[in-house]
Amino acid sequence: MNQLATLASYPAPVLVAAAGDRAAYRFLEFFTAQIRNPNTRRAYAKAVGEFCAWLEGYGLPSIAAVSSIHIAAYVEELGRRHSAPTVKQRLAAIRMMFDWLATGGVLPFNPATAVRGPKHVVKRGKTPVLAPEEARAILDAIDATTPIGLRDRALIGLMVYTFARVGAATAMRVEDVYVQNRRLWVRLHEKGGKVVSLPCHHNLESYLHAYLDGTGIAGDANGPLFRSIRRGTSELTRTALAGNNAYAMVQRRAEAAGIATKIGNHTFRATGITAYLKNGGTLERAAAIANHASTRTTQLYDRRNDDINLDEIERIMI
Repeated sequence: MNQLATLASYPAPVLVAAAGDRAAYRFLEFFTAQIRNPNTRRAYAKAVGEFCAWLEGYGLPSIAAVSSIHIAAYVEELGRRHSAPTVKQRLAAIRMMFDWLATGGVLPFNPATAVRGPKHVVKRGKTPVLAPEEARAILDAIDATTPIGLRDRALIGLMVYTFARVGAATAMRVEDVYVQNRRLWVRLHEKGGKVVSLPCHHNLESYLHAYLDGTGIAGDANGPLFRSIRRGTSELTRTALAGNNAYAMVQRRAEAAGIATKIGNHTFRATGITAYLKNGGTLERAAAIANHASTRTTQLYDRRNDDINLDEIERIMI
């Protein structure tokens, strides 16, 4: 049973059901019909579920009885236990849920509109970034004589050279790698339903050709591009590689290459963006390749100033 069907089968929280059938239907509709991204749906369902449980704990009889004061008190309590970004995300979920109920005529207005979240200004992202030689060391350390090695090199190369999110990479099908104007291109299905088509860097082109030809999956156009390995063998299955398995693979490959930095899948996206900018690329073009709606988001991945900061710190000669 998929996530949507599971959500639809769950009863609405007690205080939502107390507001009537229309409220219960509208509440479940918010998660099943309004939110399309499964990760966002999961996070928002958790945030709203915990909020409803908190309200029930204080004896509120119905969702219609919730005021901005209740929401503000909950946000203040959250702030004592969680970071500002977490509080802001949960408040966003609550605000959107109430807005859906209000626009559907269940509530006269959205009580969360007046509630302000904690201030949180981010000028530098937290994603670890590798030096170009470290990224190269990981790629070169992979044994490309095996199917799993060919797959891992192609996947890491894709994230580095296209700035792809791991979700977009693992969602690719074989047909998303294609030839155009005598060059290999990739098609990425990114967040928000956006489709991004990019020409391949010559290194990525060789990695993908080697992977497709070496594993024999080139003719399976509708099959997943990056696949899991059948347990106890070195054979590829026809099941797409899961994101958590990709993360575990990245950890193994980094350790095998002697990389001390604690990295994740997103590291290769940030590493590619930083390398691109260091070599004369523009922030606007980087944002377009990375499918960022704003260059301010791209700037969070720009670690060119790290070198400058280190040089300045080394001036402290004691």
